[in-house]
Amino acid sequence: MPKDKTGDLAFEIVFFESVLRRDPKYAEVVGILGGLYTKVGRLVDGLRMDRRMVKLEPGNSTAHYNLACSLALCRRKAAALKSLKQAAELGYRDFEWMVQDPDLEILKEDPEFVALLGQLKS
Repeated sequence: MPKDKTGDLAFEIVFFESVLRRDPKYAEVVGILGGLYTKVGRLVDGLRMDRRMVKLEPGNSTAHYNLACSLALCRRKAAALKSLKQAAELGYRDFEWMVQDPDLEILKEDPEFVALLGQLKS
């Protein structure tokens, strides 16, 4: 019998929320929750977790990249570009994923995004 993925994700969210209540600075759990919230369409909650992750680990390029994705999904284009640039400055270099990442769709035609891709490609 196939598993109910929605139920699994809901269970995981409840579980990780309980862990986070016990340890609010548990960065790994903050990151997991950000991804889970986004996966189930709770974009504002995902954005909140990504912002929290950047505060916990300000030098983490992937945290800034994930924040850019959440901002883009919430249609906050200028803030998403700013966070994406910060991710690149901190060392994020997965150019190929950036090009195809559906979370960044709102940015794909933006000249600043295209310029950033050009800088990363070279």
